[in-house]
Amino acid sequence: MTTPIICFGQQPCGFFPKRFLFAKFETARRLQKEIGGEIVFFLHDSDHDPRETRTILRRRSNDEPIQLNFSFENKNQRKFSPLYKKRIPAGWKDNTARQLPNYVEASMVDVFKKIEADNVADFCLEMYRGMGLLDGVKTVRSSDPEFRRAACDISEFFVDVTHESETVRARYDSDSLTLHEGGDAFVQLPMVPFTKEQISPTRDSRLVWMQSVVKCTHYIPGAGEQQYLNRNETPEVEFIVRDSVERSDEAYVGVP
Repeated sequence: MTTPIICFGQQPCGFFPKRFLFAKFETARRLQKEIGGEIVFFLHDSDHDPRETRTILRRRSNDEPIQLNFSFENKNQRKFSPLYKKRIPAGWKDNTARQLPNYVEASMVDVFKKIEADNVADFCLEMYRGMGLLDGVKTVRSSDPEFRRAACDISEFFVDVTHESETVRARYDSDSLTLHEGGDAFVQLPMVPFTKEQISPTRDSRLVWMQSVVKCTHYIPGAGEQQYLNRNETPEVEFIVRDSVERSDEAYVGVP
């Protein structure tokens, strides 16, 4: 009998994780108690969208929401670099730590202050670890060169290339590499040689690319993800509905 592999994926989604990610952890642990097996967290840290790490907290005194995010060293890095290459400027952590007591318990401030990471993806991952979310969970990262080498070939993908001294995530389209500036604006980059270690999937190719390495038996998709997944590509996988959670886009700030 195949040992269950219970998997869910997510971009780094705030230095305190969004509540929907916490719900995925909870769903996976509940399922593991029922069927056994291993939990795998697929961290898609190759994504480049800076909006993914917006962190919505609520003021402890009056429950008013506030939105915080990382700072970035320059505009190109903020707009185009993958999350594992977005560097955290000096001073961001100390400045944010001074604000946090207004929104979270002292124990969570202490976890935050202990994090030592120089890029957005590492900082989020270490924060989730410090909060106890990764206990007993295997983490695999889409930025890992070894993972990329082992993954299947895909026809729709991004390529990590250098542009204006920064690593950027450019969309591949037969004979061109493109950066999307927003709306109808694009930046065309010259085609350069690249290897599998530079490739990460698009939204539509991500599941089959991930599954070619993880080989999960059960997968917990996000609410939005369920709308575009092509389940016929992975008939071996049983899809599990994530536990519901209120205010799903807000940050989870529970005490470990």
